[in-house]
Amino acid sequence: MERDFVPDVRTLTIGNKPVEPAGERWDVVNPATEEVIATVGGASADQVDQAVRAARDAFDGWAALSGEERSAAIHRLADVLESRTEQLLASIVNEVGTPVSLAEFMQVKMGLGHLRWQADAAKKDRTQHLGAYDVPVPTMSDVTHYPVGVVAAITGYNYPLNLAIFKFGAALAAGCTVVLLPSPRTPLTTLFFGDLSREAGLPDGVFNVIIGGADVGQRLSSHPGVDKVSFTGSDAVGAKIMEQAAANLSGVTLELGGKSANIVLPGCDVEDFAVEMHLRWSRNGGQGCAALARLLVHESLYDRFLEAGAAAFDQMKVGDPWDPATNIGPMIRPDHRERVQGFIDGSLSDGGEVLLSVDDPLPDKGYFINPVLLGGLPHTARAVQQEIFGPVAVILPFRDTDEAIRLANDTAFGLAANVWAPDLAEGRRVAERLRAGTVWINGGGAMRPDAPFGGSGRSGIGREIGEWGIHEYLEPRHIQWRV
Repeated sequence: MERDFVPDVRTLTIGNKPVEPAGERWDVVNPATEEVIATVGGASADQVDQAVRAARDAFDGWAALSGEERSAAIHRLADVLESRTEQLLASIVNEVGTPVSLAEFMQVKMGLGHLRWQADAAKKDRTQHLGAYDVPVPTMSDVTHYPVGVVAAITGYNYPLNLAIFKFGAALAAGCTVVLLPSPRTPLTTLFFGDLSREAGLPDGVFNVIIGGADVGQRLSSHPGVDKVSFTGSDAVGAKIMEQAAANLSGVTLELGGKSANIVLPGCDVEDFAVEMHLRWSRNGGQGCAALARLLVHESLYDRFLEAGAAAFDQMKVGDPWDPATNIGPMIRPDHRERVQGFIDGSLSDGGEVLLSVDDPLPDKGYFINPVLLGGLPHTARAVQQEIFGPVAVILPFRDTDEAIRLANDTAFGLAANVWAPDLAEGRRVAERLRAGTVWINGGGAMRPDAPFGGSGRSGIGREIGEWGIHEYLEPRHIQWRV
């Protein structure tokens, strides 16, 4: 494993060519060591325009290819990425701080699996035959689909590989061309992407990679040459993206934040899953939009659940993300660590208490914070209602199932939920009453490449992944003829 690998790519990819950045420069810091691992330059305003123009110039040719031809091209890209899996893994660990044991599966293997699925999906015939309609004259109809056009794909910092693949893989499969803009906090893996896309031989301008801060993001999302903006990040930034895209009536797909409920119904054997629950919401340091960090536990199980969950905190290891035993890495930046600590301190000032915690000494370097479980807070408390994006969970007891459902739905977000039930039928009944885009029952499983992901409310608009994700980049076309 190339543990010290940092992509030696400092060029943008515009029109399938390496381009020296002409915009603002900044340092990329390893959040586990506080070391500057690269200095990068962002795109200038002119380079944003060039990238959009390159995507526009390439669009007609890419859209005109058969599904089989696009599929083969995407598979070639997947082949190149797969040949560099160790370097991709090292890049992610070093710029994000994701523990290597988590990054290997949730970033590299999952991302490549989804890209392969998208490549195969490019070949699908999505024509819908509506059949005969006799008013006022006999006709027949089909519904076909055409690609939206140029897509601006803007990704978050926490999972730079698969968040990008969810967007550009679906867009390319649909026949769109893409300008990809990663979070400025974690640009290196995406710059490496651009280099590898050139190696894969994608047609000029089909896949462009630029980097930059808020000014670059604003210019891209409000660009008149962009037909669709797909963004992953916070709800606050998502609202700004939507406003910027509205200037050109560009469509948006927004995968935003969450405050996902973890419901434990009466009759469960909490000893069977309490440890799994805690290790799941805290993974990647809680820096995940679907982190199930709002624990709603039936009052009859509350004490047993806390006792059983203590073992999870004994298993949490905060520290070096390259240590295979580590399961909690650093926060991405010092100001984010301070924000997370502010939620903890504010909860204690409001009468809350720490019920479970990791109390081991933190490393001398790095933006680490120990996981905690907070209790004693009302459901209206800030830590209960707002996305913390750190290793902090809150627990609240409930009296009956109706109250659990009411509390679970009593949030501005609607991304995900988990229901622990004594039997599947009861879990399904509760799941059907939850306002959440994804509901797992008794832990569910891995994120499937053929199932939708997204939410409602402040969790966003539209869906990613599977057929639903590809349809975000397609427009329906009704074709009708007389018979």
